[in-house]
Amino acid sequence: MGKKSDCCAIVVAAGSSTRMALGFSKQFVPLCGVPAIVRTLSAFDAAELIQCTVVVCRGEDMARIKDEIQKYKIRKVTAVVQGGITRQQSVAAGIAAAPENAAYFAIHDGARALITPEEINVSVEDAFQCGASALAVPVKDTIKIAGKNNYVVSTPERSTLWAVQTPQVFERRLYRKAMEQASLDGGDYTDDCQLVEHIGVKVHLCMGTYSNSKLTTVEDVEIAEAVLKSRGIQ
Repeated sequence: MGKKSDCCAIVVAAGSSTRMALGFSKQFVPLCGVPAIVRTLSAFDAAELIQCTVVVCRGEDMARIKDEIQKYKIRKVTAVVQGGITRQQSVAAGIAAAPENAAYFAIHDGARALITPEEINVSVEDAFQCGASALAVPVKDTIKIAGKNNYVVSTPERSTLWAVQTPQVFERRLYRKAMEQASLDGGDYTDDCQLVEHIGVKVHLCMGTYSNSKLTTVEDVEIAEAVLKSRGIQ
């Protein structure tokens, strides 16, 4: 029987990686010699508030991800499962494979390979207090809302704008309720916070770091390696 605070990480690595144009999944892009997904999973291995991890990936990536987990001696992964067509379906597949004693889910983008154990612990601890929490950072740039032909419609007040990251951490029953409601309403969300916001739950944002970026383009790989080297990783 698990503790009330048991948290299972759901690492979503099922994207098509089309913007990278690599010919293979960006999860395997080497960052200072180590695959991106291994960097991600190693951080969750080292985070003391994470009890176990479920990896959600494309069917064609499953064998290699299992091989990398074994090669790099990742300890906390309890399941590797195939994702769905959408992010929401992939997260649902991960949650279905999570242990019954998991009281919280920490949902994370596999391509956010620069996440640190400290940031993971901060977001999980915040969810223990608030029920729903996400790492985020204040937006640095002025944001414009554009309309037809890219003409500016309005300019939101920058001081109220945050860029949300992952992990996004939710109490089990709350998240399952949000999933059921989305299914009933036919909703399909690319952001887990939005999923629970839909049932009227307020998500608390806790301060992240600007280095917790997502690998989306080839340029992001160069930046990620520079961050790792600044941390003393060669």
